[in-house]
Amino acid sequence: MAKITFLGAGSTVFAKNVLGDCMTVGALQDFEFALFDIDEERLTDSELMLNHLKENLNSTVEIKSYRDRKEALRDAKYVINAIQVGGYDPCTITDFDIPKKYGLRQTIADTVGIGGIFRNLRTIPVMQEFAQDIKEVCPDAWFLNYTNPMAVLTGVMLNEGVKTVGLCHSVQVCADQLLEMLDLPKDNIQWEIAGINHMAWLLEISRNGEDLYPEIKRRAREKQKEQHHDKVRFELMDKFGYYVTESSEHNAEYHPYFIKKNYPELIEQYNIPLDEYPRRCVEQIEGWKKMRDDIVNNQDIRHSRSNEYGSYIIEAMETNQPIKIGGNVLNTGGLISNLPEKAIVEVPCLVDASGISPTYIGDLPEQLAALNRTNINTQLLTIEAAKTKKREKIYQAALLDPHTAAELSINDIISLCDDLITAHGDWLPEYH
Repeated sequence: MAKITFLGAGSTVFAKNVLGDCMTVGALQDFEFALFDIDEERLTDSELMLNHLKENLNSTVEIKSYRDRKEALRDAKYVINAIQVGGYDPCTITDFDIPKKYGLRQTIADTVGIGGIFRNLRTIPVMQEFAQDIKEVCPDAWFLNYTNPMAVLTGVMLNEGVKTVGLCHSVQVCADQLLEMLDLPKDNIQWEIAGINHMAWLLEISRNGEDLYPEIKRRAREKQKEQHHDKVRFELMDKFGYYVTESSEHNAEYHPYFIKKNYPELIEQYNIPLDEYPRRCVEQIEGWKKMRDDIVNNQDIRHSRSNEYGSYIIEAMETNQPIKIGGNVLNTGGLISNLPEKAIVEVPCLVDASGISPTYIGDLPEQLAALNRTNINTQLLTIEAAKTKKREKIYQAALLDPHTAAELSINDIISLCDDLITAHGDWLPEYH
């Protein structure tokens, strides 16, 4: 029996989406779904929920929980990763509270920025353990990574020799959400997106062969006169010429322009939700208490296939029916020719039984490549830090982060990194 292993299966809602999707696919009915999580209570919740779902979808998959990670992975054909190391309490709290003492504010802090750097540093050792297990017990498995920070963690797994693609849902929803916001029709749309994760660019968008960008920009400029949730992305599109895939609350902290302690009026002007991720975490923790009965103990639970790429990738590999996705892959051979080859890029990929084949993009418009490079610098140095265990590499990653560098002095950035290393304690390996 072929096996799909889900690491971080205690993420019950996400497990419902991705594994529920797989249950709707005819070609996957003879699979075992192997569940693993270090939180046994949440693991049990997910197993119960998935068994109810299996019954209601008339699926014939086998669902099995494991307490031993290596056994969960043994002989897996596909591995889905959705872990979070350190959780909201203590690690997310640390990532926000200590920078705040230096006057450095964040919104999500899970990709780049000082929060993203430290989320990487505590997650990379765990991912390296996964890689060692995979190479031992399922060396041919495809690793579908959903865990942020996407670019660095995907890069780490590829560097470890594991067949990996990074998956984010911002690509497939980008064009539809933009058109919906601007009251433009969404039928017969063609688009192309490429860049890096959370900062990929809508390079082309047309309807029935007609370029939609002139009308999109005209409506967006009108929309900027109102208060709305996407003002940062509209401003970036106005100044740099293209719309970016990830939300305004994320993009506010990827650039040096929007969150500035000397210009507090920008927060209201661009409608920036400071401390948004901790707020969401608290809401999710409280919401889960109320939602648990509806999801875990609901014997009538239903599911229809979502737009997450996971099940479509596995189906395409199993049936050899090709699909196109937006995937995070190594920039081998210069897929995006004006970005570094060591970078992880987000580009259109074809998927079939032979695996994942990224498509060549060529040069991005130079201003877009320049913006991407500012984040790639920090990503590559974060990988260097994890590899060498040198504090100076952590400092350099932080010193080159656009938002951090725009707000703090060199000495303050180094001091902030030292404080975060101390506060994280055993969540990090020792840095010399």
